[in-house]
Amino acid sequence: MSPPHIAVYGATGHTGRLVAADLHRRGARVVLAGRDGSRLKPLSEELGGALVHQAAIDDPAALRDLAGSADVLIHCAGPFTDTGAALATAAAEAGCHYVDHALEQHHTKWMFEAMQRPAREAGITMVTAMSFYGGLGDLLAGAVAAGLTGIDRVITAYAVSGWRLTTGARKTAELLFADTRRITYADGAQHVGYVEPRNAVFPFPPPLGPRTMIAPVPFPEVVTVPRHVPARQVEAQLTAHTFEEEQAFTSEHVDAPTRAGSHFTVAAQVITEGGGGGRAGQARGQDLWRMSALASVEAAVRLAGGQGPGPGVFGPAEAFPAEPFLRDLERLGLFRLTLQEER
Repeated sequence: MSPPHIAVYGATGHTGRLVAADLHRRGARVVLAGRDGSRLKPLSEELGGALVHQAAIDDPAALRDLAGSADVLIHCAGPFTDTGAALATAAAEAGCHYVDHALEQHHTKWMFEAMQRPAREAGITMVTAMSFYGGLGDLLAGAVAAGLTGIDRVITAYAVSGWRLTTGARKTAELLFADTRRITYADGAQHVGYVEPRNAVFPFPPPLGPRTMIAPVPFPEVVTVPRHVPARQVEAQLTAHTFEEEQAFTSEHVDAPTRAGSHFTVAAQVITEGGGGGRAGQARGQDLWRMSALASVEAAVRLAGGQGPGPGVFGPAEAFPAEPFLRDLERLGLFRLTLQEER
């Protein structure tokens, strides 16, 4: 059986490089793609002569050619508010499976609303929000909620320290926190409008313990989780200290080892009706960038091998059984997973 052809758009970015390197390590035929061919060629040499495809985001024909050259396209070049539609459309037109790292709520919502029919007609699987923020929370929520009924609330909580934003991540963060049309999920329905952030306390288990959180944060769980967990309310939270670390916004050009120094605990709390029961789970690890990159590789390899859910658009825990997928990521050394029994 010949190795799959997997294209990586945004291959010269930090996440793209991690994705491309891991695909190369696994023996895939990697197609390195982006707008600047002069930056792609040195990376190709590092990876033993990987194929190079130059394609600007505003060149639909070049993007279709890229998607047509691959079995799966992994999109790593955010902000996805600006780049997502062009790549997703090209993948559908070329009949190529698609995975993105988006964490923007509105892009995720757009994917489900605008790309569902094109994906089904093309016979392809599109997995959106396979990212650290949003994607890991969605998978944890799916694993924790499995088999539970009468679910009232799902809370995903991110405790992150040492995060060093790339240029793309900084631009995405600026877009997210300036957005006054945030999506929330309450009383069993999506709502769009201005949301006044509040301080909350999330009970992370030891050794971390309770932490002050920004709530809600505009992550895509409010779009993805209700598709597979029948909850009345879904909310994402982030530790307040994460953005109090000045280096987060002033470290676009740090080296890769420094960027790999982030530490995280991501937790999901599923509370049943009446507040008297539920379950929780958490993933504790280091280097959120590597976690995100390898999650997308795992997704792409599955899709290339015919292990996807079939044609359509899916969130991470819709596309793949949540706990087995998380256990595979755990075996890669990305985090330590703990799932608690029902209380």
